[in-house]
This record gives sequence, C-alpha cells and structure tokens, in this order.
Amino acid sequence: MLKTDLVITLALLWMLTACGTAPRVGRGGDVSTPLSAAQADAVTRHAVKLVGTPYRYGGNTPASGFDCSGLISYVYRTSAGVSTPRTVAGLNVWGQEVYGDQLRSGDIVLFAPRTAPTHAGIYVGSGRFVHAPSKGGEVRLENLSAKYWRAQHISFRRP
Repeated sequence: MLKTDLVITLALLWMLTACGTAPRVGRGGDVSTPLSAAQADAVTRHAVKLVGTPYRYGGNTPASGFDCSGLISYVYRTSAGVSTPRTVAGLNVWGQEVYGDQLRSGDIVLFAPRTAPTHAGIYVGSGRFVHAPSKGGEVRLENLSAKYWRAQHISFRRP
C-alpha cells in the first residue's frame, strides 16, 4: 500500500512539474497569434494621434479622456482588434515578456517605481512611448531615457 501511495504521489508531482513548463501565456487574452507588423504599425500611429487628449482617471475614450490602461485598451481595440486587460496589474501578466533588445513599436511599456508596475504606455519606436501620465495632464509622447523613467524598473510586454 505504501509503495502504491508513493507511486501516485510521484506521478502527481511529475504532472504538476510538466504543467509548469508549458509556454508562458499571459492572462487576459489569447496570445497564440502575435500582433502582426501591420497591427503594430496601426497601434503606433493611433497612439501618436491621441497625443494631447486630456487625462481622466477611469477614462477610456478620446471624448472622456484616458488613464494609462484606458488609453492602451482603446488603442489596441480600435486599431488592431485586440482586447487588453483594463488595469496595469492585468497588463503586467498579459501577452509575452519582451526584452529591450527585442523591443518593437506597438509593445506595451510597464513602469514600476518599486515592486509592481503602476503605470503603462505604448512603445512607438526610437526609444519613445505614448502614455496618459496623471491627473491634470494629457496624453503625451516621452522618451524612455528621460531621468524620471530611467529611475523606474521598466518591463515590456507584447500581445
């Protein structure tokens, strides 16, 4: 009986380990088909066109204004037909992790002043990103190399 229990336990542990080695797919959407180059270009162009739109906490349309995740959700949905998580926490586990040397336009940029990301934007190329910064601000284009952003932990995700 003891030998049978040991075999069952080992089999269960093996199955759990096998599940843990599956490819990483973020929660919040199917990423089995990556964003095409045309979709990434459409996302980039659309994000840049929204520069100047007012910031509004919880906002998710040009008419109402945007917060950072609302901007990302709106741009991806309307220009690429892709649904994104509506929070920075959701974006942090969505899609695939991308490293700086693999970065391309249309990727999502996440900023963590401490441990967890609290802000996000859309990378548009040449070290720049579009984001909805904060209360009283407006959607703007900024450079990742600016002192404020360099002081944060920056990570990237690709749908």
